[in-house]
This record gives sequence, C-alpha cells and structure tokens, in this order.
Amino acid sequence: MHYSRLPCLALRPFVKRLWLSCQAATRPACEHVLPTGDMHLVFRLRGAPLRLVNEGRPASEGFSSAVIGGPRTTFYGKWMGDAVYSVGVQFYPGAAEPLFGVPADTLAERHTNLDAVWGHHAEQLWERLLAAPTPEQQLRVLETVMLARLPGYSLSVSGVMHPAISFGLGRFAQGATVTEVVRESGYSHRYFNALFKRATGLSSKAYCRVRRLQHVLAAPRDTALAELALAAGFADQAHLQREFRALTGVTPLAYRHLAPQFTHHLQVNFLQDRD
Repeated sequence: MHYSRLPCLALRPFVKRLWLSCQAATRPACEHVLPTGDMHLVFRLRGAPLRLVNEGRPASEGFSSAVIGGPRTTFYGKWMGDAVYSVGVQFYPGAAEPLFGVPADTLAERHTNLDAVWGHHAEQLWERLLAAPTPEQQLRVLETVMLARLPGYSLSVSGVMHPAISFGLGRFAQGATVTEVVRESGYSHRYFNALFKRATGLSSKAYCRVRRLQHVLAAPRDTALAELALAAGFADQAHLQREFRALTGVTPLAYRHLAPQFTHHLQVNFLQDRD
C-alpha cells in the first residue's frame, strides 16, 4: 500500500509531497532507487532500518529509523525483504537550509541520520509519529513539525533562495541549457554553480542530467527510444542509453522488461537484470 498527497498550502514552496508506504515481507532482493534530483526524509516506524546494497550484498553499516536522503546523481541499491511501514517527505530545491540548517550539498549523494542535524528532536518526532493513531494524523504531525521550523523565514522559496538560482530552476524547467542560464544570470559559471549546489545539492550540469532522466521515465514505455532521445534532449539514442544506464544501473530495455510498479523503484537481480 502506498499513499501520497500534497502538503498544506504554507509548505508547498518547500515540500513536494508527503507519503506513507506499507510493504509486506518478500524474498530477499535488491531494489535500485533511481535519482529524482530531490531531497527526501524517511521515518521507518515498523521494520528494520534502511540497509544499502554494495556489490549484491547488504552493507554492514546501518542507519537509524529517521534518515535524510540527499539529492543524488545516480541510483543506490536498497536491501528488500523485511515488512516495513514508513512515512516521508519529498522536498523541492531550496528546502535544506531552512528545514535542516545546512546547505543541500552537504547532504548530497548520501544518507544522513536525522539526529546528526536535528539532535534529540529527531527521536522526539519519531515517537510522535509512532503514537499518532491514524496514517493521516501521522502526515499532519510531519506538517506541524515542518511548519514550526520555518517561522524565521519568509514562507516562500524566494525568501531563502538566491534569485539567480530561482531564475535558473525556472529556465531549466523550460528546457534552457546550462550555458544559456549562466549567461542570463550575469554571474560566472563557477559562482553560479557554487550557488546552485548550495541550494539544490547538485551541480547545474548534474541537475539537468537528472531532469532529462525524469522526462524519459515519465514517457509511455512503448515510445521508440530514438523518438524519446530527441524529445528529452539527448544527442541521439546511443547517448540516451549510456546516460540511462549510468543513472539507473540498467539499460532502457531492461527497465521496460522489469516494468516496475513505481517509476523510481526497480527490483533487480544484481547478477542478471542489468543487461
């Protein structure tokens, strides 16, 4: 069972969606979690904490039951098999500093235990979520806590994000290139990129790579790859295939064959399913 909804209006400049997920126990497996370009916050209220997969085996390092997933440029492997119940938040770029007190690039490409940035407040929130009697009330607890961390800021992204980055994100959404956006910003490439990484966690080039992937993942799965490559901004079909495998760990055809229920969650056999 999976459910998601929009946050309350005051949080919508920062929070893309709130969600909860209940997964039954399955045979042990690896799941590729594909990059979205966004930051996530996840609380596991039942079941074992997150375990990553390295070279087909679960890593020995574990995490707490409350974890920040930083923006990523490629997939990571997650160990599956236990029954788990989780609630979480997916954020827009610009949310890291007001909500977590650190630039997004300090959280990028890794998982961070929430108590490393929120201290004892992380455990208090986990306990409040566990005590909430219904799933909807758990999501409301999350909203209440997020709102409580924002009063020092204008409740808009423009109140916390450099105007050049807010402008750049809008232009990238329209299909502009990095070169075009940097030129239009009036800043040097180096300075623009430093501002961009602080807000989003990714370089402007990496962010655009992940955006192109979202276009591919959202397309109907029977779309011809050559047509999809052109529409998504790749040089050609071969370029799409190289980028897709680099970011997801599988080829476009393998992804279609596996036919995941959820676009960014791909159950794989590490030894057989990547070709």
